[in-house]
Amino acid sequence: MEKFKKITIEDKEILGKYLGMRSHRACDYSVGNLVLWSEVYDTRYTIAEDMLIIMFRVDEKVNFSFPMGKGDLKKAFEWLFAYCEEQGIPFEMNIIEPDMFDEIENIYPGEFEIRYNRDHADYVYHMEDLKNITGKKYHGKKNHINKFLKTNEDWTYEPITDSNTEECIEMVKEWCVQNGCCEDKSKAAEICVLIKGLQLREELGMSGGIIRINGRIIALTMGERSGDDMFIVHFEKAFAEIQGAYPMINQQFVLHELSEYRYINREEDMGIEGLRKAKESYYPAFMAEKGILVRKEQA
Repeated sequence: MEKFKKITIEDKEILGKYLGMRSHRACDYSVGNLVLWSEVYDTRYTIAEDMLIIMFRVDEKVNFSFPMGKGDLKKAFEWLFAYCEEQGIPFEMNIIEPDMFDEIENIYPGEFEIRYNRDHADYVYHMEDLKNITGKKYHGKKNHINKFLKTNEDWTYEPITDSNTEECIEMVKEWCVQNGCCEDKSKAAEICVLIKGLQLREELGMSGGIIRINGRIIALTMGERSGDDMFIVHFEKAFAEIQGAYPMINQQFVLHELSEYRYINREEDMGIEGLRKAKESYYPAFMAEKGILVRKEQA
């Protein structure tokens, strides 16, 4: 594993350079996402054949990203095959988008197969839909927002800045207590990552927004640009007792900060029924599929 370096905030420039050389839609291929979750997934990277290759390790299982850069894709694959053989680990790639699989199939026809998992597909929306919330299909969302406006006259929206970051962190900690994070490892991990993101927001070029009621932060969201036309929303938290807080922060953030983008990626639902229902209710423009690539003899 010594050829792969652990990802830290110091690697943001080189990661951004290589990730920016290719069009992709998956939320996983963003600098902020890679840096913030590096401890959870033991995320590492290397530059081989002038191509960026990312390694993920979860529960002792290792897999790799699609090589990105200006180098020779086949040479990068051959380097990775040799590395896996040297380390005695099976070759497996993850976060492979359909067009990536097409390129692999062109180089190695019939040698690999891809397995897509609906739970891991990202929901990608038209910005205008999330901004305007108009039309019959958004009638329910509009009702939630109207109820919020009717019952909360003293509300304000503002972007996340250095001056309110500490308040945001305190709000997230309060949300954590209310939602039983101490008994749920995945929730606790996400909260730690979110707090780290708030602390590194400016360094990572991330942006976010908050809603206050009577001066108290009751909802926040944060994410980052991906490519020329898409923004990825990495985090969104609101207090459950405030009806309409989630659709309100969703719309207000897009309205105030994201009008320049064509698409908004709101990440996957992880197979959680309630989360899937909520994400589907916003009617995505498309799903950004991501698959696991294996050799056919491994299947």
